[in-house]
Amino acid sequence: MTALPFTPDLSVKPDVTAFFDPATNTISYVVKDPSSQACAIYDSVMDFEYASGHISYEHADAMIAHIRERALTLEWLIETHVHADHLSAAPYIQGKLGGKLGIGENIRIVQDTFGKVFNEGTEFQRDGSQFDRLFKDGDSYQIGTMTAYAAHTPGHTPACMTHVVGDAAFVGDTLFMPDGGSARADFPGGDARTLYRSIQRVLALPGAMRLFMCHDYGPNGRDIQWETTVADEIEHNIHVGKGTDEDTFVKMREARDATLAMPKLIIPSLQVNMRAGQLPPKDEDGKTFLKVPVNGL
Repeated sequence: MTALPFTPDLSVKPDVTAFFDPATNTISYVVKDPSSQACAIYDSVMDFEYASGHISYEHADAMIAHIRERALTLEWLIETHVHADHLSAAPYIQGKLGGKLGIGENIRIVQDTFGKVFNEGTEFQRDGSQFDRLFKDGDSYQIGTMTAYAAHTPGHTPACMTHVVGDAAFVGDTLFMPDGGSARADFPGGDARTLYRSIQRVLALPGAMRLFMCHDYGPNGRDIQWETTVADEIEHNIHVGKGTDEDTFVKMREARDATLAMPKLIIPSLQVNMRAGQLPPKDEDGKTFLKVPVNGL
């Protein structure tokens, strides 16, 4: 995999505020330009109670309140990938605060794959048109005066992107905290070897680069954490640290993935997130349904 097609500016230090959702172990971020009132949100969460099908927005409302209290302007709502373990609240937040929705261009591959799994039919568009921007590797965008960059880092999913904003990088599920290792690579379109190479792209960033995780599970009972550095990952990551070679990683990752259960919210998450956080269309009675494909994933 090629080197990153941009040079980050570590002199730019965005203000990063994290919001942890304990129900899904997801961390969402409000990222503010220190030189303006502009901000972006990365990987928002919609609250979803599986047993009842009840949707609410406490997690999203906390971020909305944070932005309003500080009189910030929301310019972007970014998804690092199509999440399989939580539902996005991006369209809800966009309706309250504005901003553009962005995701990697390979969302089209994910939509094609899971459009078939969920038998969505021809009315479901598989061209990424539900989003305002589809990022290619190396694309840039502005958050106020800050230039942010998108780097393609597939392996967990085909659409995974790492977003670099000054001295901060939002890695999605490509990496976990050093004692958490790496994310699984056994979902449709995932690949352990590709994931290893994507991780090497991230670890090629400057050692002082701050890395922000999308998930943390508190290994061995420690408190939840979400921020580390490239240097710390290189030295201490239990899956790829200290120069772990590609074949060793792939053997470990594939063996580990074979033992993992599917995420609790994978079925609703994929159906909603491949639609940019929108629910499936209502039926003729005005009701919304999610499908459960039997033996389909």
